[in-house]
Formats: sequence, C-alpha cells, structure tokens
Amino acid sequence: MSQTSAPAESGATPQASPEVPHAKVTKVEPYGVAPIPPEEQTSRPLDLFRLVFGGTNTFATIILGTLPIAYGLGFWAAASAVVVGVVAGALILMPMSLFGPRNRTNNAVSSGAHFGVVGRCVGSFLSLLTAIAFFSISVWVSGDAIVGAAGRLFGVDGGDTLRAAAYGVIAVAVLVVCIYGYEFMLLINKIAVVAGSAIMLLGIFAFGGSFHASFAGSGDYALGGFWPTWMLAVLTALANPVSFGAFLGDWSRYIPDRYPSSRLMAAPFLAQVASLLPFLFGVATATLVADPNNYVAGLAAISPLWYALPLIAIALIGGLSTGTTALYGTGLDFSSIFPRLSRARATALIGSLSVAFIFVGNFVLDVVSSINAFAVLIVLCTTPWMAVMMIGYFVRRGFYLTDDIQVFNRGQKGGAYWFTNGVNWRGMAAWVPATAVGLLMANTPLIAGPWRDIAGGIDLSLVATLAVAAVLYTALLFLFPEPRAVFGPAGPRLVPAKDTPTAPIVAE
Repeated sequence: MSQTSAPAESGATPQASPEVPHAKVTKVEPYGVAPIPPEEQTSRPLDLFRLVFGGTNTFATIILGTLPIAYGLGFWAAASAVVVGVVAGALILMPMSLFGPRNRTNNAVSSGAHFGVVGRCVGSFLSLLTAIAFFSISVWVSGDAIVGAAGRLFGVDGGDTLRAAAYGVIAVAVLVVCIYGYEFMLLINKIAVVAGSAIMLLGIFAFGGSFHASFAGSGDYALGGFWPTWMLAVLTALANPVSFGAFLGDWSRYIPDRYPSSRLMAAPFLAQVASLLPFLFGVATATLVADPNNYVAGLAAISPLWYALPLIAIALIGGLSTGTTALYGTGLDFSSIFPRLSRARATALIGSLSVAFIFVGNFVLDVVSSINAFAVLIVLCTTPWMAVMMIGYFVRRGFYLTDDIQVFNRGQKGGAYWFTNGVNWRGMAAWVPATAVGLLMANTPLIAGPWRDIAGGIDLSLVATLAVAAVLYTALLFLFPEPRAVFGPAGPRLVPAKDTPTAPIVAE
C-alpha cells in the first residue's frame, strides 16, 4: 500500500551508474508532481547550479543590488550588507536541495511529510507568492532596461507603447519556455550563466572610469539611522536566495539520489555566492546614476553607446532566466492542487494571469516601488517553513514514503502523512506563530510591525522567525511525538516516537 523510500544517510558514497542523455528541449515535459521515473532523472548537481545561478544572474538581482544605495547607504556599507545577506541566505537555502532527489517531486509536495498532505498547501501558497513577485519584477525591469537602452542606442522614446511591447515579448517568451518545461528551461539558464556574466564583467570597461568606491551615500537613511537601514539592506539581499527555497525541488527532482548530500547542497550555495556578481554590479552602478530610485532609466542614460546593445541582451536573457525559474514552479505546483490540470495547462493559466498582473501593476498601480515589501514578506513567510522542513528532515534521517506523500494529489486520504485530517498541526503550530512574530518585529518602509523598535530600530525579524520556528517545532516533537511509521526502520533521531497505526490509503 505504501512504497517505502529509505535512501542512504547523507554523505553516503554514490553508486556508479551510467549517464542517461537528456530529453530534447523541444519536447513538452510530460511530468507533473507525480514522482519522476528513476530512468528520467538525468540531471546532475551541476545542472542545479546552472538553474539557480541562471535564475539569479539577471536584471532582477541587479535591481535588488541597487536598493541599499537607494536606502541612503554608501558603497562599502551597501556592499557589505549584500555579501552578508547573500551568504546567510545561501546557508539557509542549501538543505532545501535534498528533498527533490529523495521524493522525486517538488518541495511543496515534499512538505506534506511535515505539514500533512493537505497542510502542504502552505508551501504552494509560498511558491505562488514568490513566483508572481519575481516573475513580475523580472519582466518589469527587463522591459524597462530594453526601452532605456533602445532609446540610448537609437535616440527614440517609445513611451508606454514600447514598454508594453517589451513586457509582452518577454512575458510570452517566458510562458512558452515554461510550457515546454524543464529541459528548455535548463538550456536557457545554461546560456544565461555565461552570457549574463560576460556582459556584466564587460561593464567594468563601460563604467570603471567613473566609479569611485569612496561613494559615501546620500546619508538620508530609509529608516532614519545607519544600522537599521543596513539591516534592511541585508534582508533585501537575503530575500533572493530564500526565494528559491520553495523551488529547488522543481529542478533537483531530476537528479538521482545517488549523489552525496554535500554535492547537492553545494550547488545552490555556490550559485548564490556567484550571484554576488549581479548584486555588486547593481551596487556599483547605482552609485553613478543621478537617482537610484529610478535606476533603469539612469543606467541607460549613463551607458556608453557601445554598451547599449549588451544592455538589451542582458535584459532579454535575464528576463527569460528569472521568469522561467519562477513561473515554471508555480505552474507545476498549481497542477498538484488541481490535479485535473496538467503541468502545461496550469502553467498557461497562471502565466496568463501573471501577465495581466504585470500590465495592471505597472500601468495602473505603482507596484515596482513595493519590491522591498515583497522581499521582506517572502523572507518572513518562507524561512520558518524551511526551518520546519529542515528539522523534520534531520530527525527523520532523510526517510520518506514517496507513495504516501502523493495521497492528496491523487484525490485520496490516509497514509503515514495524513496525521489529523491531512494536517500535521505540529508543523503548522510552529510556522504560524513564527511568521506572526517576524511580521510584528519587521521594520521596513512599508511593513512596520509594532515591535519594530525592540532592538533600537534594528530589524531582528529574520532571527526571531527562525528561532521561534525551530524552538516551537522541536518542542512539539518532544511533547507530542509523531507516529513511528514516519521515521522508518532506523527510527527517529534525538526525538521520541509513538506507536500509532497508519490509516489505510483510500479514495476520498
């Protein structure tokens, strides 16, 4: 009734197996959230690196890098905040690559092992929030960069008409790639890794002569003081790696579980460290534009004519790579909540709605100015969810029942992860208060909680939300032990278990 998946402990030596060729990029991917057949797991940790780095090596990340300067910080303060945020976020992110190879499905579905097969809809909500935010940001900034560079190159101002055309081209291209699926997306990101990096490095020659590391900033700090503003910049940078937490399984599910955990975790960590290239490109060039709050137009205005064409290229490549990594996961996960929709149909539906949101958001609302609010919201909602997942993985020794995880997707109930009506209240009772505490302590221009001054205005919301989630979930595992069946033959690690019969899997 239940198929047991009992992989080797983390760090085990991988067994040699022949490499399997990748599928054609022009073939529409047939798989949704059901377990990927082992013979189709043809990717390697290097492919995961390419996808994650390709998704960050873009104009959207450059924009995030400009925000610390827009907050009023000087170059060195902004650069240090970015480095701290990216490295800290990469450390939080890297264990999330372990679930895909084990369960051969995406992370939202895998979270059903810890939140319950119905409660895993929390992960689906986080995926949707993150994907729409970053897909929209990537299309907006890439489209604006194309319009600005075209104006610099040809001396024409296309206005809103040209902007709308640029948005439409990028959005439709992203949608087409996502419908084709994983292999096409992998190809795009392989190109983005090389081309995007080369064009940004070329920027050293375009802007190096006018850049000065002594730039002191405006001094008009976004939160009134240096340290609160610096911490705001750290959280802004940290949002980028954390935003991948719900998506890593989308791609790592194509990697066979024979690879050691160290290699699986190293791929997203190194990819995020490599993202310091676009981040620091944004920090450095933001010191040169007249108004960092209007960075895209300012960069196009100061760019040499010979750099305008590469600027268009990086905008197009970046829009495709970030947009595809975000939208692909949303379509995949949406199909798991509504099983009647195939992955391709769910992607088309969500993509069409996102495109409409992009146009309304840019031409009717001023959503671009709310990027920081989106970033902080993603961090505070996603990090406690990730904490529950990682602690759960540790205490269960990486043991999962792949068949039982899929119960909800098949319209069934029961199995080891049914818990209480499909919800594991232990995970929920840790995630909800942790998220609430983080929001209460947040201190940003648009999200300011009543406890924001608890540390003199310095935003400790991330530390608080992680600590509350870890302490509460661990305590609940001791006070209310989980059924022994979820731990596998080796039993739990450090926590107790109780002998409770597993409900049989039956149709709803």
